[in-house]
Amino acid sequence: MAREFSQVGVVGLGTMGAGIAEVLARSGVTVIGVEAEQAGLDRAQTHLAASTGRAVAKGKLTEAEAKEILGRITTGTDLTAVKDCELVIEAIPERMELKAELFAQLDGLLPEDAVLATNTSALSVTELATGTSRPSRVVGLHWFNPAPVMGLVEVVRTVVTDPSVVEDVQSLVERVGKTGVTAGDRAGFIANALLFGYLNNALRMYESKYASREDIDAAMRFGTGHPMGPLALLDLIGLDSAYEILETMYAQSRDHRHAPAPLLKQYVTAGLLGRKTGRGIYTYAAVDSPEVVADDSTPSGAAAAPRPVRKIGVIGTGTMASGIVEVCAKSGYDVVFRARGEDKVAAVQRKIEGSLDKALQRGKLTEEAKAETLAKITGTTSLDDLADCDLVIEAVVEDLAIKKALFSALDEVMKPGAILATTTSSLPVIECAQATSRPQDVVGMHWFNPATVMKLVEVVPTVTTADDVVATVLDVCARTKKHAVLCGDRAGFIVNALLFPYLNDAVKMLEAHYATIDDIDFAMTKGCGHPMGPFALMDVVGLDVTLAIQRTLFDEFREPGDAPAPMLEHLVKAGYLGRKTGRGFRDYAKR
Repeated sequence: MAREFSQVGVVGLGTMGAGIAEVLARSGVTVIGVEAEQAGLDRAQTHLAASTGRAVAKGKLTEAEAKEILGRITTGTDLTAVKDCELVIEAIPERMELKAELFAQLDGLLPEDAVLATNTSALSVTELATGTSRPSRVVGLHWFNPAPVMGLVEVVRTVVTDPSVVEDVQSLVERVGKTGVTAGDRAGFIANALLFGYLNNALRMYESKYASREDIDAAMRFGTGHPMGPLALLDLIGLDSAYEILETMYAQSRDHRHAPAPLLKQYVTAGLLGRKTGRGIYTYAAVDSPEVVADDSTPSGAAAAPRPVRKIGVIGTGTMASGIVEVCAKSGYDVVFRARGEDKVAAVQRKIEGSLDKALQRGKLTEEAKAETLAKITGTTSLDDLADCDLVIEAVVEDLAIKKALFSALDEVMKPGAILATTTSSLPVIECAQATSRPQDVVGMHWFNPATVMKLVEVVPTVTTADDVVATVLDVCARTKKHAVLCGDRAGFIVNALLFPYLNDAVKMLEAHYATIDDIDFAMTKGCGHPMGPFALMDVVGLDVTLAIQRTLFDEFREPGDAPAPMLEHLVKAGYLGRKTGRGFRDYAKR
């Protein structure tokens, strides 16, 4: 039977430590909180009062309950106050020498059967444990910020941790309403090992001026449903903390992708640490403020006036093409779509009518608006019928030879000044442009599926694209109520270049038998707020699509760590492609 901790010490009452103390106290645990200095203690008490006060204001706690919770937390600056605690959790700054010194002090203070837990997110728990006289009673207990909100706690065992200690702390985690996943002692554990490679990749993308910080963050929020963009998240975490975590991960992995981006070190050296200093990658209204204010790096407006667009052509009959037709027609454009046969023309029209009917049933569309939308849509089997369009968007199969042949044919049909756009998600836009005599009029316009729902469009000019073409496509995005982000013409653009290496890393983690599919997915949804875990997402996207995109990224950037995971290749060869075949990382046929 698991031990029940009734009195727990928390050393370090910053945002994380104070949050842990609150969570424990809410579940009836008596908490002894210790801070190094009075100023830190005052901040912690203010934080606790504000947090419980917000819960009262939202009706989640009564005044009496809030008072009772705060009454269970005793705070001070004297470490000896924790001497009778059965468990002590440290949540001090992420520096090994500081944590080791604290553990040595606690080791001498606490009863022999007391458990020491570190909230480290990347440092070696084993090294901390072996510096004490009780290595079998030391464990990692990695909470996620903000602790009262986030549902995940990573329980980190070392090779010498007593299994009963792991069981005891797992029981405590469940008692306080969190879900614990058990992981071995390696840098980053589950969530940070996957998260920080992605964050560092995003910072390198910004450092290279490939895209603005605003567009990188918006792309990941609107394109993948992440609650925060990676650069804003780095500012929230603290750039100094991020640097320390990446340094620790790189020291263990020697993977170049974990080597902190040089720009990160510059920010840290300059004391620009993110929200906590009022300035980091972004500039904030005040210290600890979430409000971003404009600065010298804030993008200005378009460089040219847009060309007029009244009529839009769409080529393709798949889900993406049908969605684009519907969105453009709803937004007031006359739309001509081209299919390869009359049966496919009829199929697209049925698909669009069905989608509009659903919107009608949900009260999102009127009968009049449905009729107006359908009146603006014309289907055809001839490219010639697109000759008077101002913008043509192709959404055909992701095959470069087919796209180039199509662009060459469109070049002969379209009027001068018409813009040709490709919805490719990873192929070079410049190849499509060079298949025409008008490369200045060709641009990438990567919509996300389903186009009727997803807000993001990646706008991808090539080195030859005219400024007014970019301005025109941005204007069309605005009219269709899409959030456009600008990026250069290279494999993956923003979203796929950041997303798929992260997915590939998750497969490699599974290959190494470090954690289970369920634990990894749970860590990323509950620990990082992602709408889907990496394996659930790959099964939806398709393992064949995942592999193809990862191969494209590897071929473009030649980053050794981005080589497709062998397990991914093996599953694709076996025909296990995800939900569409009934089996991928999970078996859906049994459900």
